[in-house]
Amino acid sequence: MKRAINPTNREIIMQESDFIVSKTDLKGRITYANRIFMQIAGYSEFELLGVQHNIIRHPDMPRGVFRLLWSVIESGQECFAYVKNMAKNGDYYWVYANVTIDYDSKMNPIGYFSVRRKPSKQGVEAISPIYQEMMSIERQAGARDAPDVSMQWLMDLLKSKNTTYAEFIHTLGQ
Repeated sequence: MKRAINPTNREIIMQESDFIVSKTDLKGRITYANRIFMQIAGYSEFELLGVQHNIIRHPDMPRGVFRLLWSVIESGQECFAYVKNMAKNGDYYWVYANVTIDYDSKMNPIGYFSVRRKPSKQGVEAISPIYQEMMSIERQAGARDAPDVSMQWLMDLLKSKNTTYAEFIHTLGQ
């Protein structure tokens, strides 16, 4: 059971050389977490293994972003995203995430593999107001419809800018 964590306003800044790596099974339970992940998130390996990856989900992150991420991954493509995560002590840290399907030797999906690195400052500054608007839309839509409604708003925004999600994320820099 996920314990309640009160978010703080303290940011953990990743180093350029930091690469957070994790693997999950097909249900999103963590099967591997590297030391940088444990160090930045503040969890031990024992606390992470077998637990849903959303243990680090920050409440400022719109559910629509994750709906989009899963949609991209389930279509067989890798997904890049800016994500605000929350450490065990409530501090937050931004990452530039790359998530892909993990396959066995016979090319059967067995889980997900993610590498996260320090995001660009300009990327975080550009995505933050978009995520804030998505959160506002989600609060108005209600829990059941929130992810779909905010994801659709994001898709409409990108369409109005004549770009795709992947193109937009890549223009923000890494």
